[in-house]
Amino acid sequence: ILPAVCIVWQTAMIILFGVFIRYDEESDTHWIEHRKTKNISSDIENDFYFRYPSFQDVHVMIFVGFGFLMTFLKRYSFGAVGFNFLIAAFGLQWALLMQGWFHSLDYSDGKIKIGVESLINADFCVAGCLIAYGAVLGKVSPVQLMVLTLFGITLFAVEEYIILSLIHARDAGGSMVIHTFGGYYGLAISWMLYRPNLNQSSRLQGSVYHSDVFAMIGTLFLWMFWPSFNSAITDHGDGQHRAAINTYLALASTVLTTVAVSSLFQKHGKLDMVHIQNSTLAGGVAVGTAAEFMLMPYGSLIVGFCCGIVSTLGYIYLTPFMEKYMKIQDTCGIHNLHAMPGVIGGIVGAITAAAASESVYGREGLINTYDFEGDFKDMVPTRQGGHQAAGICVAICFGVGGGIFVGCILRLPIWGDVADDNCFDDEGGFFIFERGISIVIHSSFSISFHKNSEAVLMLDWKRVPCYCFPDFIFKYTVAQDKRKKSS
Repeated sequence: ILPAVCIVWQTAMIILFGVFIRYDEESDTHWIEHRKTKNISSDIENDFYFRYPSFQDVHVMIFVGFGFLMTFLKRYSFGAVGFNFLIAAFGLQWALLMQGWFHSLDYSDGKIKIGVESLINADFCVAGCLIAYGAVLGKVSPVQLMVLTLFGITLFAVEEYIILSLIHARDAGGSMVIHTFGGYYGLAISWMLYRPNLNQSSRLQGSVYHSDVFAMIGTLFLWMFWPSFNSAITDHGDGQHRAAINTYLALASTVLTTVAVSSLFQKHGKLDMVHIQNSTLAGGVAVGTAAEFMLMPYGSLIVGFCCGIVSTLGYIYLTPFMEKYMKIQDTCGIHNLHAMPGVIGGIVGAITAAAASESVYGREGLINTYDFEGDFKDMVPTRQGGHQAAGICVAICFGVGGGIFVGCILRLPIWGDVADDNCFDDEGGFFIFERGISIVIHSSFSISFHKNSEAVLMLDWKRVPCYCFPDFIFKYTVAQDKRKKSS
């Protein structure tokens, strides 16, 4: 069913793009005429040159950051990166259409005009679905993921339009629109797809040394580029500058707090790599809504400090509690990295907006930052704070309600569901050539016969305690030509 879904849906994208999608005025060949009309002196003033660096940073986060962050499972790295790649590539196409119909439809000709900012917004839209993927990582088929993405993008576009356009909440970094929605969307789906016999795959529901190293690569890419994520679509000038600074500081603060809490609550003061890989990013999530506001540098540090504590304690106590008592199996702990910090970010944004004043922002700065123009020209900061709070509620409702609805659809037997004993294992969806039979013939060594093209015989001496010699690891490999018969 996967080949049919991919071919049919991609064909549908081609048809829909042919009917609806066109270049905007800054990417069309009529740009030269547009320059003259708007009295633009140079091509450098094209929005591409301002937005493309941020777009590339966000793009790396989507495909490398999210993909590698989820490679922590010992036997599901191909699925983490590969299916992340698949649903992101499909999702960004559907997002350009869905967001275009709501935000950039030209009613004069019925066409959606796209430019570099449209690409950034499409990546943001995809991020919500990748967050949801984290909750069901290793437990769903690729076709189920495609369905999750199809409905997730649709729900995202609607809730984004309600929050940003109708309610008029500000959410530059997507604490509400992306993280809160994506987090609760994934959790609701995971709840609907609860597996009482998941313990059959418990042996695979963990990490090994090298898988944690790969996951840390994803963490570092996300951590480094998060200032671009939160500032990518803010207004040029002080707002974008301020968003990058606030995110930079919140992330730095979160790292120290996460390390402190992880060491404090683990045996012998050791660190848990789950916390280092995930909770260190929570500050970037929580500062997203207020990133362009006058949060002040110390305020950003406080936000990061608090989120490091909340996120790490969530991994220690809340995730096991949710699985045991609420039947929510959250593979990646997205509730601790995205959902809770997203809600905190929405609350911080509401408080910061309600406390805004002309003495801090200046009259023009206040109007520009909160977009008090047009239908909202009479808006005051206290009312804006209320609108920000309403945005949190909308994001949670769409996430939970949409997740329950989509979860019901994913429970249908037509999607090729993964068996309980095949969860968290790449072998169900990918060719794994190096896997073979491993026979332990003594406690000190084992022999593995690998099913690869070279028919490798591996003799692996493990650590052998000895009174006369120090512990050692000795590995001896004999490669046998596949053309010769094994003895």
